[in-house]
Amino acid sequence: MEIHQLRYFCAVVRAGSFTRAAEQMGVAQPSLSQQIRALEKQIGTPLFERLGRSVRLTPYGEALRQPAIEILQQVADAESSLVNLQDGVRGRLRVGVVPTIMPYFVAPQIGEFLRRFPDLELQLVEDVSPALVDRLQVGDLDIAVTGLPLRNPDIVCCELLREPLYLAVSQDHPLARKTAVDLQDLRDERFLLLKEGHCLRHDVLVACTRARAEFHAVFETDHLESIFQLVKSSFGLTLVPAMAALHAAGCALVPLRENSIRRIGYMRARRHAASRPMREFITWLRTLASAQTAKSAKARTDICKCKCNCLPCTELRP
Repeated sequence: MEIHQLRYFCAVVRAGSFTRAAEQMGVAQPSLSQQIRALEKQIGTPLFERLGRSVRLTPYGEALRQPAIEILQQVADAESSLVNLQDGVRGRLRVGVVPTIMPYFVAPQIGEFLRRFPDLELQLVEDVSPALVDRLQVGDLDIAVTGLPLRNPDIVCCELLREPLYLAVSQDHPLARKTAVDLQDLRDERFLLLKEGHCLRHDVLVACTRARAEFHAVFETDHLESIFQLVKSSFGLTLVPAMAALHAAGCALVPLRENSIRRIGYMRARRHAASRPMREFITWLRTLASAQTAKSAKARTDICKCKCNCLPCTELRP
């Protein structure tokens, strides 16, 4: 059996289907399926039960899963050791970012990092936190940027910043005229949420639970932009992080009296040593975090001073 076959095998296990695994690995589904069939032929027995669009491990697949993970972890360790022997910042760095952080924090500035390190091969992956943790553990990723906290004995987490959450409502909503709101004021309101697996969803639910605020969820999606458009159209309301303020044009953002926040940080596999490229990326992340913290503080000041809550600050809204 070959390393890339084990990578595909673990990807199918994580994704629960050949289609999603192929999308995550960036390969065509027929190619992935062909490699899985070749692996099954070498072993002499099926590894998956095909159940329509989903799959389930056979007993042989279950027996292979943990050894495959450990083999891929050892390969990642070897690659990391070789990278550390190289001079300068070169080689490959695989970074995962959750969808509620990528477009607002990493993507706008990533070009500057690449210009600083032109010899580095940077690979970016966008996915929800559970999937990023799985890929860190099998060695498919070197580092990931996500919401915190995350409790896993195999993962090392470090906080980068904390940012406030705001209530987002349509500009003609009665709450848009308030200078601040209690989460309990949202009782009986139509709430819009991200789907299970998104760390921002967890932050919103924790904030509401701590405030003992009941709400009525009427819509769930994987895309924050869809929620913004629905809020703008008065379909419902939601809680949004400060870094997404620029993308909430047409929505009124209102501070919360509970001072609810979300924590953002990076994580890596405990068993993998931090390579030179990873250390430089972490340093760059900390610089971004300092700038974002200052920007969030300025946004809060602008929102509080703006009586109509339209967030007129030209730096935060075009």
